[in-house]
Amino acid sequence: MPQLTSRQLINIARIYCMVFSPFYAPIWAFIWLFLFSYLRLSPLFYKIFILVTVLMFTIVIPRITINIFRRINKWTHWQLSHREHRYTPYVITIASYIACVLLFANMNAAQFMLGILVATLVAGILCGILNIWWKISTHVAAMGGLTGTVLAFSHLFYFNPIPMLCVMIFLSGLMGTSRMILRQHSLSQVLGGFFVGLICAMVFILIGW
Repeated sequence: MPQLTSRQLINIARIYCMVFSPFYAPIWAFIWLFLFSYLRLSPLFYKIFILVTVLMFTIVIPRITINIFRRINKWTHWQLSHREHRYTPYVITIASYIACVLLFANMNAAQFMLGILVATLVAGILCGILNIWWKISTHVAAMGGLTGTVLAFSHLFYFNPIPMLCVMIFLSGLMGTSRMILRQHSLSQVLGGFFVGLICAMVFILIGW
């Protein structure tokens, strides 16, 4: 069986990190919500409206704003990942999440919907604070958050979480390995990110309920 070269491994790791970007974590959580809770019985228009709203505030708006800011400052994507520059995407993303939480609160959305957004927001704030001293992995924090979401949903909606939990642990391991292959994080930073996301998701989704 042919072995992958170092360059191939790096390219695969980069693609994996792009596909499972932290920006996508909330939209995955809401998709699971519509699959495993009573909200699967909701009208299609309502589901589309919620997913589009989450998509706009957690992916589209932050990414466009970050790219505009990066171009204004003439930073490369690599420079943006440096610790001293990582505050910009944190602040922009957190502001967009706060706007989304306020919107959902005004819409009187279900508490566990707010729990997903608040959990992601708190995890982002914690990662931003920890980044002052320690370059914690936000990519793995997002995967930890999705793992915690599976556990929280299984408790709230009484389904067997084992199959999806195994998938999420496997995907989280791949993400941690990818970040280390790219030399973005150490093992301790990867594990720290995972547990920050896991704990935030379980606590705030369950509290929201």
